[in-house]
Amino acid sequence: MAETRTQVQHVDPVWTRIREEAHEAVTSEPLLGGLVHGCILHHKTLERALSYRIASKLASSEMSEQILREISDEAYDAEPSLGQAARADIVAVLERDPACHRMLQPLLFFKGFQAMQAYRVGHWLWQQGRKDFAYFIQMRASECFGIDIHPAARIGRGIMIDHAHSIVIGETAVVGDNVSMLHSVTLGGTGKEDDDRHPKIEDGVLIGAGAKVLGNIRVGHCSRIAAGSVVLQDVPPCTTVAGVPARIVGEAGCDQPSQMMDQLIRGCH
Repeated sequence: MAETRTQVQHVDPVWTRIREEAHEAVTSEPLLGGLVHGCILHHKTLERALSYRIASKLASSEMSEQILREISDEAYDAEPSLGQAARADIVAVLERDPACHRMLQPLLFFKGFQAMQAYRVGHWLWQQGRKDFAYFIQMRASECFGIDIHPAARIGRGIMIDHAHSIVIGETAVVGDNVSMLHSVTLGGTGKEDDDRHPKIEDGVLIGAGAKVLGNIRVGHCSRIAAGSVVLQDVPPCTTVAGVPARIVGEAGCDQPSQMMDQLIRGCH
């Protein structure tokens, strides 16, 4: 019985599929063999592969790849939920992004996924009181990916950031599970106050490209924010808001707008 439990604990369908896709990628495009082996096939677990990828992307003359990799390994070893969140993020990208056809794509190529995993390591550092190192991770992720997420922000699992350019998420922002957002989204404050000043995004919300959600307001679960909107007030659950300033224009149109990714005002189908 103990042996059976151990075998079950080692079942990892996400990592198994990524490795299978990696072998296929090397066969079909041998010139990418070095990249694929270095990022995926040389590692025994997804967590080790993530540490390698984060370190290789964020390393600079100011901080070596070896140190960043050791820090990331420490985070993943100390906090298993980081790896679980990464798996949920990969599945979310595969299910919601029509440009994603394989699980290895986010790990190798998608800066939204990579930036989110770097944030998760930075958030762990922040929670450990290692705030300066967390700020360094934030700075390098912003420079490398064009995504600025404060390490104190609290972000759930199953996050899909499509295209991902110019995302800004502030210090006291909270983002729930299964949230989708597109490029140029800002979850920001409205002034220079130094308290709880950023939005609270509940589970299952879809935030369109260029939307700005400002202030300590709450966006209810399974709601939609139309592209280009400026949201300054609370958004009720399961509704769609649009405009500058944003106003309620109807219901969300479906049970899970963040998964359907339908951004037309007419609703989800």
